[in-house]
Amino acid sequence: MSHSPRDAQAADLDALAYLWWSGWRDAHLAIVPEALAKLRTQDSFHGRMSAALPQVRTLGPVGAPLGFHLIKDDELYQFYVAAHARGTGAAAVLIADAETCLLAQGIQTPWLACAIGNTRAARFYEKSGWTLARVECVPTETSAGLFPLDVWRYEKRLA
Repeated sequence: MSHSPRDAQAADLDALAYLWWSGWRDAHLAIVPEALAKLRTQDSFHGRMSAALPQVRTLGPVGAPLGFHLIKDDELYQFYVAAHARGTGAAAVLIADAETCLLAQGIQTPWLACAIGNTRAARFYEKSGWTLARVECVPTETSAGLFPLDVWRYEKRLA
């Protein structure tokens, strides 16, 4: 991977929002409740990315990101890699960057939520040293308020 992780910039917004929306649909459309899927419009991802942009780290050229991560407190809250960048090493670079950022914030045992049935992501997290801790119901943010969703909770001891 020739690109180093960097802070997202305003010029990345549209591409990151599209990457998140398309990645979410690719990984989740067939496995989450229909009521949640209906709330996951392209506009909803644009609004969420716009609000989160100052906390987003990405990889790739400005305006053409290959993936991103978003940390919220002690959670690796969002982690996506563009379909065309899968298998290139981008995900490994991004997750290492996320872990470095978490540790720099003093978080020694972060967690992440993985949709139950998202086996591709689960295999990647496990290969990256994350451990399935339990099934947990998380309040998932939507335009209509919080949506309770059972997820696989992964954790990793960083220090």
